[in-house]
Amino acid sequence: MGRVRAGGFSVSLDGFGAGPEQSLQDPLGKRGPELFRWFFGTRTFRAMTGQGGGSEGVDETFAHRSMDGFGAFILGRNMFGPIRGEWPDDEWKGWWGDDPPYHAPTFVLTHHARAPIAMQGGTTFHFVTDGIHAALERAREAAGERDVKIGGGASTVRQYLRAGLIDELHLALSPVLLGRGEALFEGLDLPALGYRVTETTASELATHVVIARGGSE
Repeated sequence: MGRVRAGGFSVSLDGFGAGPEQSLQDPLGKRGPELFRWFFGTRTFRAMTGQGGGSEGVDETFAHRSMDGFGAFILGRNMFGPIRGEWPDDEWKGWWGDDPPYHAPTFVLTHHARAPIAMQGGTTFHFVTDGIHAALERAREAAGERDVKIGGGASTVRQYLRAGLIDELHLALSPVLLGRGEALFEGLDLPALGYRVTETTASELATHVVIARGGSE
């Protein structure tokens, strides 16, 4: 059985994993894209978006790690789209067009049931209404020996951290102050939950920090 990881999760210096007021026009919230400047120029991101080229170095190393080796993904409802409450219809199929970047079974946490959506490239969205543990059980089964990625957003990562279910978390600390948004660490005592810093590497655009359960600083 693989590990449970969260990777490429960008956070502002004041602890926000997304900006406020998420909408169709602002998928990452107001000023949210500023958190991902380290990622947008990498070879990994450019390949995901059908472009060539891209940077190498520290940021590319962590970008590649953040998408590699996963057999299933778990997303919060807000990571899938801006719609709240009951699904009005079946038209919304995510932010990413016909070929999402996951290429594996992807489990979306929601309170409102919906039939699975098979997309191009091997991604199928499954909608899970019975909580984070049920989603993880299904994701582990789908992933087999590969890892499961907790893909966000901040509330979803926070729930899995609080439950002690994430084995490793890579944070990209961006030199940005958002002031408002979705706070990642609110209500968490990470040392008490068994998490320790295991790796720190800086680039010009972010400081990459890896924390893991049972690690040593």
